[in-house]
Amino acid sequence: MITQEKYCHFCVNNLKEIDYKNTQLLQRFINSYMKIKPRKRTGTCSWHQRKLATAIKRARIMALLPFVSK
Repeated sequence: MITQEKYCHFCVNNLKEIDYKNTQLLQRFINSYMKIKPRKRTGTCSWHQRKLATAIKRARIMALLPFVSK
C-alpha cells in the first residue's frame, strides 16, 4: 500500500497564528460529527494541531461553530 506524505497546511502557507474567527478554515479540520480530525488524517504538525484545537474550541464557545451536528 502506497501512502501519500501529508504536509502541514499551516507550515506550507507560512501561517503563524490560527484565527478562531476564520470558520471556513476551521471547517476543513472538523468531521461531519463536529469532532476535531486527528493529525494522521489532516497532516498538521503537532504545534499547529494544538493551536488548531484551541481555535476550534474558542470558536465553539463564541457560537461560531456548533458543538454537535443536527
